[in-house]
Amino acid sequence: MRKTIFGTILANLTFLALLSTGAFAQSNDSVYTKINLDEDCSLTEAHEMGATFACPGYKGYPVMVAEGDLRMFVSFGLDSLNEVAAEQTLPAFNTINDTLEWRLAKREFGWTPIATILRYYTDDGMGDKQQHLIVTKIKQGSTCQVARVNASKYKNANQIARDLADSVAETFDCSNQPIEWGQ
Repeated sequence: MRKTIFGTILANLTFLALLSTGAFAQSNDSVYTKINLDEDCSLTEAHEMGATFACPGYKGYPVMVAEGDLRMFVSFGLDSLNEVAAEQTLPAFNTINDTLEWRLAKREFGWTPIATILRYYTDDGMGDKQQHLIVTKIKQGSTCQVARVNASKYKNANQIARDLADSVAETFDCSNQPIEWGQ
């Protein structure tokens, strides 16, 4: 009996030690989808200053892409037009890349999107053209940009954006926190 109790205690302590060292920790992963406004997206609204499109994302997850005043807006989810992200863009004139990186976290029911990373191309109208990686938190009712990384400045911008997505996105408070700028 003592051997059984001692063995159970030792097994539990070993399991707890492995958990605390991260031996069972699951790292986040990336998948990629395309944003093809002409072929894969549906025009939902057209107006004098631009248009709004509904596009399929990772496993059909809704992606909203809007253009207005030579700037792009991208939001996610079933209520994407009412998310904070639907009103966020960069100050300079911009367009978006067609490749969307989804950061996924392993959950008990499978891989779940927690953030996206999308490259924006900016032009200030005076010849200064740059690229920025925008990290957007994915959570119904709380979808917003959480970080911006100047990809023209940093050679490792993709990794910086992934690190910010993994460390900031899930706990980011869209109502009260300022957008992070990748170092």
